[in-house]
Amino acid sequence: MGVIDLRSDTVTQPTEEMREAMARATVGDDVFGEDPTVRELEALAAEMLGKERGLFMPSGTMANLVAVMTHTQKGDEVLVEAEAHTYYYEVGSISAVAGVMPRPIPGRHGYVTPDQVRAAVRPPNVHFPIPRLLCLENTHNRAGGMPFGPQEMDAVCLTARELGLAVHVDGARIFNAAVAFAVPAKQLVRHADSVMFCVSKGLSAPVGSVLLGSADFIERARRFRKMVGGGMRQAGVIAAAGVIALRTMVDRLATDHAHARRLAEGISHIPALSVDLSRVRTNIVLAAVDERLPATELTGRLKQEGVLALSTGPSAIRMVTHRHITAQDIDRALDAIRRAATTLATRR
Repeated sequence: MGVIDLRSDTVTQPTEEMREAMARATVGDDVFGEDPTVRELEALAAEMLGKERGLFMPSGTMANLVAVMTHTQKGDEVLVEAEAHTYYYEVGSISAVAGVMPRPIPGRHGYVTPDQVRAAVRPPNVHFPIPRLLCLENTHNRAGGMPFGPQEMDAVCLTARELGLAVHVDGARIFNAAVAFAVPAKQLVRHADSVMFCVSKGLSAPVGSVLLGSADFIERARRFRKMVGGGMRQAGVIAAAGVIALRTMVDRLATDHAHARRLAEGISHIPALSVDLSRVRTNIVLAAVDERLPATELTGRLKQEGVLALSTGPSAIRMVTHRHITAQDIDRALDAIRRAATTLATRR
């Protein structure tokens, strides 16, 4: 039996249809705007997200960085949830490269309320940076893949607009949120100025993300993409997989969500582990580990059992379902987790 890899949905492999599309992709120089397959992906993504234009990028981190650079000037203030990916995991790029000051706001399960945004925007004062942008994340990684629905997104986006802020959505897994609420993805970002999503996570394409916004925004973003080294020339070879991902892989995300729920419910019955089932809404499961069982020891033991998971703190592990994980894999993983937890507990 093979390894059950629950570390991330980034480990997904391209489908055979994707591989075939990549092999026969028509290509051109995308820096000149001449790659027809890249243009096809960008147009399809823009239609699905309800924006005027798209821009294919090597990664979600670069897409977020370019979005911030396009919306702001150096020295501006960017409001961001305190555990958002743009603040927590992107190596400080928005400060080091974009030159902006992040203002972290502790959200509730990753969500920043309109009242929190109002409270965070300080009145004009020569001592303060100018608040320019609000960054949201949907679904929220460190909150366990929590999705935010149309009402929540509309409320905070419209508040930001009222306060003179632009809104960028880190929608790396926006299609997971759309599937969770059974709405088109465009409905979640209709009041956002820009959004990015990854084709390389649950959608199973090998690499890439798409940044979307108005035509003027994307024209400016294209220059910043070039500045940070994101011009990929004959990128249609990889964009072809993204086209197939958008056409064939969105609806099946519901299966990943069902498997995550199955995993979470099973873990909830294992001593020394606990899961907040109310927060298991998409494909990410966060499990709290009894302090007597350090998370790194548990993940190490699980690896010996053929199950890969990540520790996200001294007493927490994260598991992510994806298209390579079956219901049988979930049952095998639960057996391994039960054995590992029991073995470690008896040693103490």
